[in-house]
Amino acid sequence: MTYPYIEIIKEIMSENKFSQQEFADILGVNQTTVSQWLLGNKKPGYDSIYLLHKHFGIEPNDLFELEK
Repeated sequence: MTYPYIEIIKEIMSENKFSQQEFADILGVNQTTVSQWLLGNKKPGYDSIYLLHKHFGIEPNDLFELEK
C-alpha cells in the first residue's frame, strides 16, 4: 500500500532539492526517520505533521487522504 504522504514528501524534497538529511533537519528528525517514511515503514508523527504544514503548507488531511 502506498500512502499519500510518501509522494508528498518526495515532491517537497524534489522541488526544493533537499537531501534526506536536509529535509530531516528542517523537521527535527533524523535521516533514518525520513528514509523509513519514504519506504512506508513509518508514518510522520504529530510534530512532523505540524512542521510539514507550517513550513510547506501541507494540509494534514492530505497526508493521509482524509476527508475534511
